[in-house]
Amino acid sequence: MGRKIVFLVSKIVMAVFFRVRIEGSEHLPDSGPGIIAINHIGRLDVFLVIAALKRDDISGWVAEKYQKVPGMKWLVGLIDGIWIDRFNVDLKAMRQAQNYLKAGGLLGIAPEGTRSPERSLIKGKQGLAYLAATTGAPVIPAGVAIPKNCGYRALCLMRPKVSLVIGEPFTLPPLERATREQALEKGTEEIMCRIAALIPENYRGVYRQNPRLAELLSLKV
Repeated sequence: MGRKIVFLVSKIVMAVFFRVRIEGSEHLPDSGPGIIAINHIGRLDVFLVIAALKRDDISGWVAEKYQKVPGMKWLVGLIDGIWIDRFNVDLKAMRQAQNYLKAGGLLGIAPEGTRSPERSLIKGKQGLAYLAATTGAPVIPAGVAIPKNCGYRALCLMRPKVSLVIGEPFTLPPLERATREQALEKGTEEIMCRIAALIPENYRGVYRQNPRLAELLSLKV
């Protein structure tokens, strides 16, 4: 019940305080496992994803720093959030995520691992690629575009425009021991470029000149 209330309140807040544009929601699975891979601009990202979902079994990795924020442990517990240490290899968080996917759940993960200070893509980390390759769960790329001072404008009832574009799901092949590192690097690049293809050019950051992004964009023309 607590989870349903969190999701209902989130959807109401988004509808009242923002003008939300969601594109590609047909790519979100109605059931079964999946990993929504999203660029990380701010705390509003997760609410945009919730606004797009018809199901409420989404969870995700949550940075360890939020354990010190009053009320966050309780809130994260309501949605079965998975605490992760972003600065060290966190095998416990990885196993929890793998088990959640194997049980048919949906995870929302920002492969950058932290908010981009420039609001544009920074280099992705390999955790999401590893998770996708070891579980076979489809990766659903998603790109958010949120203007600066969005929260302030929302509080002033200016209803700023925010958008979420969802791309087609894809899977990563299983890892082979001999080529593990190369596969993780290639898989991470694929995930990040698929996200980059869904967002405005000024949000693409370090992937702006990536050849794989150019290839993906050419397929959209």
